[in-house]
Amino acid sequence: MKHNVKYGVKENLLQFSLLVVINLFVGSMVGLERTILPIIGEEQFGLKSMSAALSFIVSFGFSKACINFIAGHLADRIGRKQVLIVGWMIGLFVPLIVIFAGSWWQIVLANILLGVNQGLTWSMTVNMKVDLAKSTQRGLAVGCNEFAGYIGVALLAILSGYVASTYSLRPEPFLIGIVIVVIGMILSFFVKDTSDYIQKQSQTENESLDTKTVFHVTTWKDHNLSSISFAGLTTNVKDGMAWGLFPLFFAAQGLSVGQIGVITAVYPAAWGIFQLVTGTISDQVGRKWLIATGMMLQALSLWGILFVHHYSLWIVGAILLGIGTAMVYPTLIASISDVAQPEWRASSMGVYRFWRDSGYAFGALLAGIIADMLQVGWAIGLVAFLPLIAGLLAIFRMNETLQR
Repeated sequence: MKHNVKYGVKENLLQFSLLVVINLFVGSMVGLERTILPIIGEEQFGLKSMSAALSFIVSFGFSKACINFIAGHLADRIGRKQVLIVGWMIGLFVPLIVIFAGSWWQIVLANILLGVNQGLTWSMTVNMKVDLAKSTQRGLAVGCNEFAGYIGVALLAILSGYVASTYSLRPEPFLIGIVIVVIGMILSFFVKDTSDYIQKQSQTENESLDTKTVFHVTTWKDHNLSSISFAGLTTNVKDGMAWGLFPLFFAAQGLSVGQIGVITAVYPAAWGIFQLVTGTISDQVGRKWLIATGMMLQALSLWGILFVHHYSLWIVGAILLGIGTAMVYPTLIASISDVAQPEWRASSMGVYRFWRDSGYAFGALLAGIIADMLQVGWAIGLVAFLPLIAGLLAIFRMNETLQR
Protein backbone atom coordinates (compact mmCIF):
# COMPACT_ATOMS: atom_id res chain seq x y z
CA MET A 1 0.00 0.00 0.00
CA LYS A 2 1.30 3.43 -0.89
CA HIS A 3 2.97 5.26 1.99
CA ASN A 4 2.56 2.17 4.20
CA VAL A 5 6.28 2.20 4.86
CA LYS A 6 8.53 1.94 7.88
CA TYR A 7 11.92 3.61 8.14
CA GLY A 8 14.98 1.92 9.57
CA VAL A 9 17.80 -0.43 8.61
CA LYS A 10 16.32 -3.31 10.64
CA GLU A 11 12.83 -2.69 9.31
CA ASN A 12 14.11 -2.89 5.72
CA LEU A 13 16.93 -5.35 6.26
CA LEU A 14 16.37 -7.48 3.14
CA GLN A 15 16.35 -4.53 0.73
CA PHE A 16 19.14 -2.78 2.59
CA SER A 17 21.33 -5.90 2.50
CA LEU A 18 20.63 -6.41 -1.21
CA LEU A 19 21.77 -2.85 -1.92
CA VAL A 20 24.95 -3.46 0.10
CA VAL A 21 25.76 -6.53 -2.00
CA ILE A 22 25.02 -4.66 -5.24
CA ASN A 23 27.44 -1.89 -4.31
CA LEU A 24 30.13 -4.51 -3.66
CA PHE A 25 29.90 -5.31 -7.37
CA VAL A 26 29.74 -1.61 -8.29
CA GLY A 27 33.04 -0.97 -6.50
CA SER A 28 34.57 -4.07 -8.06
CA MET A 29 34.33 -2.41 -11.48
CA VAL A 30 36.77 0.28 -10.33
CA GLY A 31 39.07 -2.15 -8.52
CA LEU A 32 39.40 -4.12 -11.74
CA GLU A 33 41.50 -1.30 -13.21
CA ARG A 34 43.15 0.18 -10.16
CA THR A 35 46.34 -1.88 -10.08
CA ILE A 36 47.03 -2.66 -13.72
CA LEU A 37 45.70 0.08 -16.01
CA PRO A 38 48.56 2.57 -15.39
CA ILE A 39 50.98 -0.29 -16.10
CA ILE A 40 49.09 -1.22 -19.28
CA GLY A 41 49.48 2.37 -20.47
CA GLU A 42 53.21 2.31 -19.86
CA GLU A 43 54.03 -1.24 -21.07
CA GLN A 44 51.52 -1.94 -23.84
CA PHE A 45 50.91 1.53 -25.25
CA GLY A 46 54.34 3.06 -24.59
CA LEU A 47 53.07 6.14 -22.75
CA LYS A 48 55.95 8.14 -21.30
CA SER A 49 54.19 11.36 -20.32
CA MET A 50 52.52 11.17 -16.92
CA SER A 51 49.74 13.47 -18.13
CA ALA A 52 48.98 11.13 -21.03
CA ALA A 53 49.18 8.04 -18.84
CA LEU A 54 46.69 9.51 -16.37
CA SER A 55 44.24 10.62 -19.07
CA PHE A 56 42.08 7.56 -18.35
CA ILE A 57 41.47 8.84 -14.81
CA VAL A 58 40.67 12.32 -16.14
CA SER A 59 38.07 10.86 -18.49
CA PHE A 60 36.64 8.70 -15.70
CA GLY A 61 36.50 11.57 -13.20
CA PHE A 62 34.81 14.13 -15.44
CA SER A 63 32.27 11.66 -16.84
CA LYS A 64 31.39 10.34 -13.38
CA ALA A 65 31.11 13.86 -11.98
CA CYS A 66 28.74 15.00 -14.72
CA ILE A 67 26.63 11.84 -14.51
CA ASN A 68 26.39 12.18 -10.71
CA PHE A 69 24.72 15.53 -11.23
CA ILE A 70 22.35 14.15 -13.86
CA ALA A 71 21.70 10.98 -11.86
CA GLY A 72 20.46 12.92 -8.84
CA HIS A 73 18.13 14.93 -11.08
CA LEU A 74 16.83 11.78 -12.80
CA ALA A 75 16.42 9.90 -9.53
CA ASP A 76 14.18 12.62 -8.11
CA ARG A 77 11.97 12.34 -11.19
CA ILE A 78 11.90 8.80 -12.63
CA GLY A 79 13.00 6.69 -9.67
CA ARG A 80 16.18 5.18 -8.26
CA LYS A 81 15.77 1.61 -9.56
CA GLN A 82 15.43 2.62 -13.21
CA VAL A 83 18.62 4.68 -13.05
CA LEU A 84 20.46 1.80 -11.32
CA ILE A 85 19.61 -0.69 -14.08
CA VAL A 86 20.62 1.70 -16.87
CA GLY A 87 23.98 2.14 -15.14
CA TRP A 88 24.66 -1.60 -15.28
CA MET A 89 23.68 -1.81 -18.94
CA ILE A 90 26.30 0.82 -19.79
CA GLY A 91 28.88 -0.88 -17.57
CA LEU A 92 28.87 -4.01 -19.74
CA PHE A 93 30.78 -2.16 -22.47
CA VAL A 94 33.72 -1.27 -20.19
CA PRO A 95 35.57 -4.61 -19.92
CA LEU A 96 34.77 -5.46 -23.54
CA ILE A 97 36.38 -2.27 -24.86
CA VAL A 98 39.47 -2.69 -22.67
CA ILE A 99 39.92 -6.29 -23.83
CA PHE A 100 39.85 -5.38 -27.53
CA ALA A 101 41.43 -1.90 -27.33
CA GLY A 102 44.14 -1.37 -29.93
CA SER A 103 44.99 2.21 -28.99
CA TRP A 104 44.98 4.34 -25.86
CA TRP A 105 42.01 6.48 -26.90
CA GLN A 106 39.84 3.35 -26.65
CA ILE A 107 40.99 2.87 -23.06
CA VAL A 108 40.01 6.47 -22.40
CA LEU A 109 36.59 5.80 -23.98
CA ALA A 110 36.12 2.75 -21.75
CA ASN A 111 36.79 4.92 -18.71
CA ILE A 112 34.27 7.50 -19.82
CA LEU A 113 31.72 4.70 -19.82
CA LEU A 114 33.05 3.45 -16.47
CA GLY A 115 32.42 6.93 -15.07
CA VAL A 116 28.85 6.82 -16.39
CA ASN A 117 28.36 3.36 -14.89
CA GLN A 118 29.68 4.45 -11.49
CA GLY A 119 27.79 7.74 -11.49
CA LEU A 120 24.47 5.99 -12.08
CA THR A 121 24.89 2.84 -9.98
CA TRP A 122 26.84 4.07 -6.94
CA SER A 123 24.70 7.20 -6.65
CA MET A 124 21.53 5.13 -6.60
CA THR A 125 22.68 2.58 -4.03
CA VAL A 126 23.63 5.31 -1.55
CA ASN A 127 20.46 7.35 -2.16
CA MET A 128 18.24 4.30 -1.72
CA LYS A 129 19.92 3.34 1.55
CA VAL A 130 19.47 6.87 2.89
CA ASP A 131 15.80 6.73 1.81
CA LEU A 132 15.27 3.52 3.82
CA ALA A 133 17.16 4.58 6.97
CA LYS A 134 15.96 6.65 9.88
CA SER A 135 17.44 10.14 10.21
CA THR A 136 19.57 8.87 13.11
CA GLN A 137 20.98 6.04 10.94
CA ARG A 138 22.25 7.99 7.93
CA GLY A 139 25.89 7.63 8.90
CA LEU A 140 25.39 3.90 9.35
CA ALA A 141 23.57 3.63 6.01
CA VAL A 142 26.23 5.50 4.08
CA GLY A 143 29.01 3.68 5.95
CA CYS A 144 27.59 0.30 4.91
CA ASN A 145 27.26 1.45 1.32
CA GLU A 146 30.79 2.81 1.07
CA PHE A 147 32.18 -0.17 3.01
CA ALA A 148 30.79 -2.55 0.42
CA GLY A 149 31.91 -0.44 -2.52
CA TYR A 150 35.50 -0.04 -1.39
CA ILE A 151 35.82 -3.64 -0.26
CA GLY A 152 34.87 -4.40 -3.86
CA VAL A 153 37.59 -2.02 -5.04
CA ALA A 154 40.16 -3.68 -2.78
CA LEU A 155 39.23 -7.27 -3.61
CA LEU A 156 39.41 -6.70 -7.35
CA ALA A 157 42.62 -4.65 -7.04
CA ILE A 158 44.27 -7.68 -5.44
CA LEU A 159 42.60 -10.20 -7.75
CA SER A 160 43.37 -8.31 -10.94
CA GLY A 161 47.00 -7.87 -9.87
CA TYR A 162 47.27 -11.60 -9.15
CA VAL A 163 45.63 -12.60 -12.43
CA ALA A 164 47.81 -10.16 -14.38
CA SER A 165 50.94 -11.55 -12.71
CA THR A 166 49.90 -15.14 -13.34
CA TYR A 167 48.57 -14.75 -16.89
CA SER A 168 48.81 -11.34 -18.58
CA LEU A 169 47.64 -7.74 -18.27
CA ARG A 170 44.91 -8.40 -20.84
CA PRO A 171 42.41 -9.99 -21.40
CA GLU A 172 42.18 -12.31 -18.38
CA PRO A 173 41.57 -9.71 -15.59
CA PHE A 174 38.82 -8.03 -17.60
CA LEU A 175 36.92 -11.24 -18.25
CA ILE A 176 36.09 -11.02 -14.54
CA GLY A 177 34.52 -7.62 -15.25
CA ILE A 178 31.95 -9.16 -17.58
CA VAL A 179 30.85 -11.55 -14.83
CA ILE A 180 30.63 -8.66 -12.34
CA VAL A 181 28.30 -6.65 -14.58
CA VAL A 182 25.99 -9.59 -15.25
CA ILE A 183 25.63 -10.41 -11.55
CA GLY A 184 25.14 -6.75 -10.58
CA MET A 185 22.41 -6.28 -13.17
CA ILE A 186 20.53 -9.43 -12.17
CA LEU A 187 20.55 -8.42 -8.50
CA SER A 188 19.32 -4.91 -9.36
CA PHE A 189 16.12 -6.27 -10.87
CA PHE A 190 15.15 -7.56 -7.41
CA VAL A 191 15.49 -4.11 -5.77
CA LYS A 192 12.30 -2.25 -4.89
CA ASP A 193 12.19 1.44 -5.71
CA THR A 194 12.09 3.80 -2.71
CA SER A 195 9.75 6.47 -4.10
CA ASP A 196 7.11 5.77 -1.40
CA TYR A 197 9.67 6.51 1.31
CA ILE A 198 10.51 9.87 -0.24
CA GLN A 199 6.85 10.81 -0.68
CA LYS A 200 6.08 10.00 2.95
CA GLN A 201 8.94 12.23 4.13
CA SER A 202 7.64 14.99 1.88
CA GLN A 203 4.33 15.08 3.76
CA THR A 204 6.03 16.91 6.62
CA GLU A 205 8.96 18.54 4.79
CA ASN A 206 7.62 20.20 1.63
CA GLU A 207 10.26 22.75 0.62
CA SER A 208 11.13 22.39 -3.07
CA LEU A 209 14.06 23.91 -4.98
CA ASP A 210 14.84 23.95 -8.69
CA THR A 211 18.04 22.40 -10.04
CA LYS A 212 19.86 25.71 -10.48
CA THR A 213 19.11 26.77 -6.92
CA VAL A 214 20.21 23.40 -5.53
CA PHE A 215 23.50 23.75 -7.41
CA HIS A 216 24.10 27.24 -5.97
CA VAL A 217 23.12 26.24 -2.44
CA THR A 218 25.29 23.11 -2.41
CA THR A 219 28.30 24.69 -4.13
CA TRP A 220 28.75 27.98 -2.27
CA LYS A 221 25.61 29.60 -0.81
CA ASP A 222 25.21 27.30 2.22
CA HIS A 223 28.42 27.34 4.27
CA ASN A 224 27.89 23.78 5.50
CA LEU A 225 27.10 22.26 2.11
CA SER A 226 29.87 24.18 0.36
CA SER A 227 32.44 23.13 2.98
CA ILE A 228 31.30 19.54 2.53
CA SER A 229 31.61 19.82 -1.25
CA PHE A 230 35.16 21.20 -1.04
CA ALA A 231 36.18 18.45 1.37
CA GLY A 232 34.79 15.85 -1.01
CA LEU A 233 36.57 17.47 -3.96
CA THR A 234 39.98 17.49 -2.27
CA THR A 235 39.53 13.93 -0.98
CA ASN A 236 39.14 12.67 -4.52
CA VAL A 237 41.87 14.95 -5.87
CA LYS A 238 44.07 12.95 -3.51
CA ASP A 239 42.53 9.67 -4.65
CA GLY A 240 42.86 10.49 -8.34
CA MET A 241 46.53 11.20 -7.75
CA ALA A 242 46.97 7.99 -5.73
CA TRP A 243 45.18 5.90 -8.36
CA GLY A 244 47.44 7.12 -11.13
CA LEU A 245 50.77 7.66 -9.38
CA PHE A 246 50.97 5.04 -6.64
CA PRO A 247 51.59 2.14 -9.07
CA LEU A 248 54.25 4.17 -10.89
CA PHE A 249 55.81 5.49 -7.67
CA PHE A 250 56.13 2.04 -6.12
CA ALA A 251 57.30 0.47 -9.40
CA ALA A 252 60.12 3.03 -9.42
CA GLN A 253 61.01 1.86 -5.90
CA GLY A 254 61.55 -1.66 -7.31
CA LEU A 255 58.34 -3.34 -6.13
CA SER A 256 56.71 -6.10 -8.18
CA VAL A 257 53.21 -5.90 -9.68
CA GLY A 258 52.01 -8.23 -6.92
CA GLN A 259 53.46 -6.04 -4.16
CA ILE A 260 52.01 -2.92 -5.79
CA GLY A 261 48.67 -4.71 -5.92
CA VAL A 262 48.80 -5.29 -2.16
CA ILE A 263 49.52 -1.63 -1.37
CA THR A 264 46.91 -0.31 -3.80
CA ALA A 265 44.40 -2.77 -2.30
CA VAL A 266 45.21 -2.14 1.39
CA TYR A 267 44.39 1.56 1.00
CA PRO A 268 40.77 1.09 -0.26
CA ALA A 269 40.35 -1.94 2.03
CA ALA A 270 41.06 0.18 5.12
CA TRP A 271 38.91 2.89 3.60
CA GLY A 272 36.04 0.43 3.17
CA ILE A 273 36.28 -1.48 6.44
CA PHE A 274 36.62 1.53 8.74
CA GLN A 275 33.62 3.24 7.14
CA LEU A 276 31.41 0.77 9.00
CA VAL A 277 32.78 2.26 12.22
CA THR A 278 33.12 5.92 11.25
CA GLY A 279 29.65 6.16 9.72
CA THR A 280 28.07 4.84 12.90
CA ILE A 281 30.27 7.02 15.12
CA SER A 282 29.17 10.11 13.21
CA ASP A 283 25.55 9.27 14.14
CA GLN A 284 26.58 9.38 17.80
CA VAL A 285 29.21 12.11 18.18
CA GLY A 286 28.58 14.33 15.16
CA ARG A 287 30.01 14.98 11.73
CA LYS A 288 32.24 18.06 11.92
CA TRP A 289 35.27 16.81 13.83
CA LEU A 290 35.41 13.47 12.06
CA ILE A 291 35.56 15.39 8.78
CA ALA A 292 38.22 17.85 9.94
CA THR A 293 40.43 15.19 11.54
CA GLY A 294 40.07 12.78 8.63
CA MET A 295 41.06 15.39 6.06
CA MET A 296 44.24 16.25 7.95
CA LEU A 297 45.11 12.58 8.49
CA GLN A 298 44.99 12.07 4.72
CA ALA A 299 47.57 14.81 4.20
CA LEU A 300 49.88 13.48 6.91
CA SER A 301 49.64 9.92 5.53
CA LEU A 302 50.71 11.02 2.05
CA TRP A 303 53.74 12.82 3.43
CA GLY A 304 54.54 9.77 5.55
CA ILE A 305 54.53 7.50 2.48
CA LEU A 306 57.07 9.79 0.83
CA PHE A 307 59.48 9.80 3.76
CA VAL A 308 59.64 6.06 4.46
CA HIS A 309 61.53 3.56 2.33
CA HIS A 310 60.33 0.12 3.34
CA TYR A 311 57.54 -2.09 1.99
CA SER A 312 55.91 -2.71 5.38
CA LEU A 313 55.94 1.00 6.22
CA TRP A 314 54.33 1.84 2.88
CA ILE A 315 51.56 -0.61 3.80
CA VAL A 316 51.12 1.20 7.15
CA GLY A 317 50.96 4.53 5.31
CA ALA A 318 48.34 3.14 2.93
CA ILE A 319 46.26 1.90 5.87
CA LEU A 320 46.40 5.31 7.58
CA LEU A 321 45.45 6.99 4.30
CA GLY A 322 42.46 4.66 4.07
CA ILE A 323 41.43 5.39 7.66
CA GLY A 324 41.60 9.14 7.04
CA THR A 325 39.44 8.75 3.97
CA ALA A 326 37.01 6.49 5.86
CA MET A 327 36.56 9.18 8.50
CA VAL A 328 35.21 11.63 5.94
CA TYR A 329 33.60 9.66 3.11
CA PRO A 330 30.37 8.45 4.77
CA THR A 331 30.31 11.43 7.12
CA LEU A 332 30.23 13.94 4.27
CA ILE A 333 27.27 12.22 2.61
CA ALA A 334 25.47 11.89 5.95
CA SER A 335 25.99 15.64 6.48
CA ILE A 336 24.43 16.36 3.09
CA SER A 337 21.44 14.24 4.16
CA ASP A 338 21.22 16.19 7.43
CA VAL A 339 20.96 19.54 5.65
CA ALA A 340 19.09 18.83 2.38
CA GLN A 341 15.31 18.33 2.35
CA PRO A 342 13.82 15.07 0.98
CA GLU A 343 12.47 16.70 -2.20
CA TRP A 344 15.90 17.90 -3.33
CA ARG A 345 18.18 15.61 -1.33
CA ALA A 346 19.14 13.40 -4.29
CA SER A 347 19.78 16.50 -6.41
CA SER A 348 21.96 18.04 -3.70
CA MET A 349 23.75 14.72 -3.31
CA GLY A 350 24.28 14.77 -7.07
CA VAL A 351 25.85 18.24 -6.92
CA TYR A 352 28.11 17.16 -4.05
CA ARG A 353 29.12 14.02 -5.93
CA PHE A 354 29.69 16.14 -9.05
CA TRP A 355 32.30 18.20 -7.21
CA ARG A 356 33.65 15.25 -5.26
CA ASP A 357 34.21 13.00 -8.26
CA SER A 358 35.51 15.77 -10.50
CA GLY A 359 38.37 15.54 -7.99
CA TYR A 360 39.47 12.34 -9.74
CA ALA A 361 40.02 14.32 -12.92
CA PHE A 362 41.55 17.37 -11.27
CA GLY A 363 43.80 15.12 -9.18
CA ALA A 364 45.03 13.19 -12.21
CA LEU A 365 45.58 16.39 -14.22
CA LEU A 366 47.38 18.16 -11.39
CA ALA A 367 49.47 15.11 -10.49
CA GLY A 368 50.38 14.46 -14.12
CA ILE A 369 51.48 18.04 -14.76
CA ILE A 370 53.55 18.25 -11.56
CA ALA A 371 55.09 14.81 -12.16
CA ASP A 372 56.07 15.80 -15.72
CA MET A 373 57.56 19.11 -14.52
CA LEU A 374 59.24 17.79 -11.37
CA GLN A 375 58.80 14.14 -10.39
CA VAL A 376 56.23 11.73 -8.95
CA GLY A 377 57.28 12.34 -5.34
CA TRP A 378 56.77 16.09 -5.69
CA ALA A 379 53.30 15.51 -7.15
CA ILE A 380 52.27 13.35 -4.18
CA GLY A 381 53.67 15.81 -1.64
CA LEU A 382 52.10 18.92 -3.13
CA VAL A 383 48.66 17.38 -3.65
CA ALA A 384 48.64 16.53 0.07
CA PHE A 385 48.23 20.22 0.94
CA LEU A 386 44.68 20.27 -0.48
CA PRO A 387 43.02 17.91 2.05
CA LEU A 388 44.90 19.77 4.80
CA ILE A 389 43.28 23.04 3.67
CA ALA A 390 39.86 21.38 3.51
CA GLY A 391 40.27 20.14 7.06
CA LEU A 392 41.07 23.63 8.30
CA LEU A 393 38.04 25.03 6.45
CA ALA A 394 35.82 22.45 8.11
CA ILE A 395 37.06 23.57 11.52
CA PHE A 396 36.50 27.29 10.98
CA ARG A 397 33.59 27.40 8.52
CA MET A 398 31.37 24.37 9.08
CA ASN A 399 28.75 23.88 11.80
CA GLU A 400 27.74 20.56 13.29
CA THR A 401 24.95 19.25 11.03
CA LEU A 402 23.73 16.31 13.14
CA GLN A 403 20.47 17.19 14.88
CA ARG A 404 20.47 15.57 18.31
